[in-house]
Amino acid sequence: MELTCSRCHQTVETADCYCPFCGLPQFVYSTEDSAGPGQPERWGEAVRDAGSIDWKAALRLVLMLAVPTGILCSMLSPVGIFSLLLMGASSVWVVALYMRRQRPALITIGAGARIGLVTGVMGGWTAAAMTGISLYAMRYWMHQGNVFDNFWQNLVNQQMSQQWTSMGVDAQTIALAKSWMLSPEGRAGWVLCAITFLMATLLLFAVGGGALGARLLGRPRRSAE
Repeated sequence: MELTCSRCHQTVETADCYCPFCGLPQFVYSTEDSAGPGQPERWGEAVRDAGSIDWKAALRLVLMLAVPTGILCSMLSPVGIFSLLLMGASSVWVVALYMRRQRPALITIGAGARIGLVTGVMGGWTAAAMTGISLYAMRYWMHQGNVFDNFWQNLVNQQMSQQWTSMGVDAQTIALAKSWMLSPEGRAGWVLCAITFLMATLLLFAVGGGALGARLLGRPRRSAE
């Protein structure tokens, strides 16, 4: 009986652990010492190994690449397109180095995404920490607090007020919002929200980069074998 892949519906051989076209892991069938012919007895060892990660080796690679990437992202525009692509590329690089050093037969997309998740957490935390340290140093060590205060006041009084007015917000609500945003608590909350958004966005791109790296780099290795 002809066997087909459940994802791409291409023909696969009985002994194939993975679809040669899309890479989906396949069941390994055995009729020896089983309840009946054609009953699935076990997953192949390669399928189990594909989803497992040697975290000791992976964390060394994550630290080697994610920390410098986070520092670069904090020096650039944190949520700019270049920083986001840089974080995604860092995750792809971590997955590539992991596959080269560990030489697994296959790394699944889920395993690549988990490596990307750790890379994003480490890189995003580093970028957020460096951004916070830079803001603190510029305000208290370099005495540039007036620059930040003037920028924030102009942003709230002009741009945000115009946007709220164009949206039909009444004057009393605008005055209350401006009063809160210009207060120390409001500025601190806004900065905290911005840093949180920075970490979440970098994390999202890192997970996507890890999954993409596993998808693209896994297929050539399967084909070669």
